[in-house]
Amino acid sequence: MINFTIIPEPFVRQALQLGFRDLFDIGSLKIPFWWNSVLSREAIVKAKRPLLLKFARAMIEAIHFNKTHKEESKAIWGKYLKVSDQEGLERAWQAYTAAYPDNLLPTPEGVKTALDDLAPRDPRAAAADARAFVDPSLVREIEATGFIKQLYNR
Repeated sequence: MINFTIIPEPFVRQALQLGFRDLFDIGSLKIPFWWNSVLSREAIVKAKRPLLLKFARAMIEAIHFNKTHKEESKAIWGKYLKVSDQEGLERAWQAYTAAYPDNLLPTPEGVKTALDDLAPRDPRAAAADARAFVDPSLVREIEATGFIKQLYNR
């Protein structure tokens, strides 16, 4: 029997110190995934659109902060994760900044990965169209304002 789990940074280093083996970095597989997923019903998106636009904008700004304020981000993560291991926090910063796109645009490919995972337990997932679960309009609307370009000085 093989026992394993997926452990995110900064906890991989702690697991190694406890004698666990790191088989591979799952991030290196470049599997499309909704790392930034926020799920909602379509009716709520329509009814609360202004609020959700503010939320999406805040998420984009938070990712920008993490990518451009390395030491401050590591300090925040350390505080709330109760981790003082600076090497582990550095590994976390490297992994997360590489994983998150600047615009957090949801993709059908990421949804398909989730549907493929569900398919053996629910045949409806195998037949589902991933595009039906993705609404890029909130992020597209924010992009159209120039907000993301302004954040990244592009």
